Amino acid sequence: MPRFIRAYDNHNEPLINANDDFLPRTYFNIVRLKKGETQYTCVPGYETCWVLTHGRCDIDVDGKVFENVGNRDSIWENQRADSVYAPAGAKINVTCVSDDVVIFVAGGRCEEYHEPYRIKPEDVKPVEVGSVETHSRRVINHILGAKDEGRTGNLLVSELYADPGCWAGYPPHKHGNDIPSAEGVWKETGFEEVYHFHYNPENGFGAQFDYTPGDEVSPHVWHMRSGDTFLISKGYHPGVTSPGHAAYIFTILVGHTQHSLVQNFEPQYAYLSKQLPGVQDMVALFTGDKK
Repeated sequence: MPRFIRAYDNHNEPLINANDDFLPRTYFNIVRLKKGETQYTCVPGYETCWVLTHGRCDIDVDGKVFENVGNRDSIWENQRADSVYAPAGAKINVTCVSDDVVIFVAGGRCEEYHEPYRIKPEDVKPVEVGSVETHSRRVINHILGAKDEGRTGNLLVSELYADPGCWAGYPPHKHGNDIPSAEGVWKETGFEEVYHFHYNPENGFGAQFDYTPGDEVSPHVWHMRSGDTFLISKGYHPGVTSPGHAAYIFTILVGHTQHSLVQNFEPQYAYLSKQLPGVQDMVALFTGDKK
């Protein structure tokens, strides 16, 4: 059964810490600072991606300084984020240089060392999925994705923007296990996943589903509001936002053994992956066109 975290003030302490008992490969923190304030972080064994959602900051990663990171006043403006990648175990000092700053910190377990680097807005790869007519339109901005293979471990990070009244995570799919097919291609690759939600206007809401066919305790549906976080280890997990409310979902994916995410669409709805616009483009951006 997934885990659900209702919105709360985390006081810059991780919502999902290293070696979590439910998602042991995943790390997630929200850092909020005022001008001149600093935050020191070191997560041994976990690479991290620092995504600026509001304000600007300087980020020092093992002595390499990325200055004035940040390009927006909110997640609803300048939708392609300015971010910094930091290797596993790096010593990271963040200093707020605007009036205030909010940073989403995504992390994944990683044994290799990779050089830190900045992901500028122009480096973010967007893909439009679905359509207004099919109530499935969303835009996924890939911050860390297939384009970063070789520069990171198995951490994937994106920001999803769903139109009011539209579905996301759709068609229903899962990625709980590494499953090769008889033809030697991947039918599914195992990834832990985290969704962190916000809505526009902020009083909006949506619904998050989770189910595993044959599981007697399935299905489950959660009422999602701004600031809520949903943790997924297995099972199908489509979601929907209510009419009149656009949704933002900060998404963290951490592969068990692979960097390439292969989504396994639920067989009875798999035909929709060919019918809904952009689904195959989304698949390609997650897999890097790997077979």
